[in-house]
Amino acid sequence: MVQGELALDEAGKILGMRAQALHAVGAYIVGAAMVPVLYSLKLIPSAYVVPSLHVMSRAVFTNTSPTGPYRGAGRPEAVYLTERLLDRAAAVVGIDPVEIRRRNFIPATAMPYQTPTGFVYDSGEFAATTDRCLEIADWKGFAARRAASEKRGKRRGRALTYYIEDCGVFNDRMELRFDPSGNVTIVAGTFSHGQGHATTYAQMVSEWLGVPFENIRLVQGDTSQVSFGRGTYASRSVMIGGSALKAAADALVDKARPLAAHLMEAAPADVVFKEGKFQVVGTDRSMALVDVARAFYRPVGLPKQFGIGLEANGAWSAEPQNFPNGAHVCEVEVDPETGEVAIDRYVVVDDVGRVINPLICEGQIQGGLAQGIGQALFEQIAYDRESGQLLSGTFADYCMPRADDLPPFDLDFHEVLCRTNPIGVKGVGEAGSVGAPPTVINAILDALRPLGVDHLDMPATPARIWERLVTPAK
Repeated sequence: MVQGELALDEAGKILGMRAQALHAVGAYIVGAAMVPVLYSLKLIPSAYVVPSLHVMSRAVFTNTSPTGPYRGAGRPEAVYLTERLLDRAAAVVGIDPVEIRRRNFIPATAMPYQTPTGFVYDSGEFAATTDRCLEIADWKGFAARRAASEKRGKRRGRALTYYIEDCGVFNDRMELRFDPSGNVTIVAGTFSHGQGHATTYAQMVSEWLGVPFENIRLVQGDTSQVSFGRGTYASRSVMIGGSALKAAADALVDKARPLAAHLMEAAPADVVFKEGKFQVVGTDRSMALVDVARAFYRPVGLPKQFGIGLEANGAWSAEPQNFPNGAHVCEVEVDPETGEVAIDRYVVVDDVGRVINPLICEGQIQGGLAQGIGQALFEQIAYDRESGQLLSGTFADYCMPRADDLPPFDLDFHEVLCRTNPIGVKGVGEAGSVGAPPTVINAILDALRPLGVDHLDMPATPARIWERLVTPAK
């Protein structure tokens, strides 16, 4: 349960926020169960200038099963509170919901920006990202679509929300190993369980070292080969693993440079590396890194100081973290006779820093959106009040979204490179799940506000909406 308050001046600019939260953690603490409690507090200022802030978060033991962090882990809760407050404030004081956000965004010129809760945002262009999202969503054409919905007896609503989250924790280690044939193996401390690391890491290594993509393989999760690794969570892999991989690639080039200089009869200081090749400055002499790597395995003819084989490792730490962000626009139709909600369109423009593989990024965002929409409309853990028996213990009782519950998503990127890691990336794995819940709920409330409905708790099931429509507000 969360209670929040928002104070504005006469121009609609935020003066302060106050929030109190009670987080049910279950019968006892398990693992990292306190992570959502912490981050749901620290991210309340979100993407806005909040001069004064008073927040308090408490963990509450209950007679239910323990809880733990899950995709988003406190970020959706914080963004949900802030975005719901802004829409409520816009309705109460009569400011357009887009305009109230514009007046309060942290400007790009203020970066790096420290929030009242201690986070330091390194980069972000929140207003520009919003403008792009509104353009794709055809925000100005909404009136015609609403009129068409009303002719069919439906109520149409829309919402714009903005999210920001922090990603990446701890440190990690990556290795690069060339074999005698010139193929290279990435030995990863991270672990892919569907995020496409084999593709993304190989793309980066191919670009940095000039090794053909098809000659790169990934080893992960094998304790006989991977000496150390922390796995994958908190959208950490490309930011931490990728940055560690860049350090390994740079170290590998530095290790290979003396041999390249020896083979080209030059001083190491006169040899530069560019586009996969070592070049002697001021000459046409060059040699591909792959050929230098093969030379490390020559049986004879090399000075012993070069040893045998070419490999290097690198490490990176999430200090500081990075802050992906983005704008969501959702339009819904609500059937006032049944309470059924249909999402008609959903547009997202994300700033996830440098986009290494757009297809993989879009896939992760779609998955997060499905999860966030599921939380907004369907998913709920239910217990019998008398016996404490879990009532939603199977997927026959616990409702999750299906493909036909989701619209085609319209996704785009506004790249603002991260300034705190060498490859400019920000996390992407949790982005959709953070922004979706308040966007869907605010759109539903926009549709129902003319009918006197100004609040709904998640999940906004048809039964809950119908009951609210037929029961006068207290």
